[in-house]
Amino acid sequence: MTPPGKAAGGAGRRGDRGAALAAITAEVVECRKCPRLVAWREEVAAHPRPAYRGEAYWGRPIPGFGDPAARVVVAGLAPAAHGGNRTGRIFTGDRSGDWLFRALYRAGFANQPQSVSADDGLRLTGAWVSAAVRCAPPANKPTVEERDTCAPYLVRELAVLEPAVIVVLGSFAYEAAWRALRDLGVALPAPRPRFGHGVEVATAGPVVLCSFHPSQQNTFTGKLTEPMLDAVFHRARALAGLTPPAGR
Repeated sequence: MTPPGKAAGGAGRRGDRGAALAAITAEVVECRKCPRLVAWREEVAAHPRPAYRGEAYWGRPIPGFGDPAARVVVAGLAPAAHGGNRTGRIFTGDRSGDWLFRALYRAGFANQPQSVSADDGLRLTGAWVSAAVRCAPPANKPTVEERDTCAPYLVRELAVLEPAVIVVLGSFAYEAAWRALRDLGVALPAPRPRFGHGVEVATAGPVVLCSFHPSQQNTFTGKLTEPMLDAVFHRARALAGLTPPAGR
């Protein structure tokens, strides 16, 4: 992987990344490796919430989304049953996504603060959003086996993107990102630092930057506030060697 602070260069490199990421996306959306997750995502899609009745749910795995030239990768836990599993885009159409994309907008990574549908015009610059598990899990709790089955997709995304920073949203994503870096042969500190909001872990590849997940459990209780999330993404921007956002 490219060392932190060293940008991958050239339009040709961007095109190569785009093609490689498109190939990963094509595999992700057809994946049926975890029977429990397949059954759940399709059950939810067949029985929409009253608020979404009449909508056609995506009901499939959710690929990563963003800029093929991203310097920052954001790793979440898994799609929401009536968020990404409905809209077909990660962190889109749910309260966690509302928080995440507002923060990405304020930090200069997104062109708009809303993420409501896959065709809403949202574009990311310098960032790529992904997840440890690509299907919506029952009770928002994937199993360790499901995490490990899904792990190669994150490993391959990181290998293509070579980010300077990985922002992990929650301890589950921290574990997944750590394992992915290990699988890529990146030298990691031992023992592994304990997860905590704002914790930064330097590796021989990207810096791993920890944040509480913008779940309603965290945002409703004040465990995570918007200034706290903003601080993480502004720090990610600085660590990635990106200029501060203009006018935000």
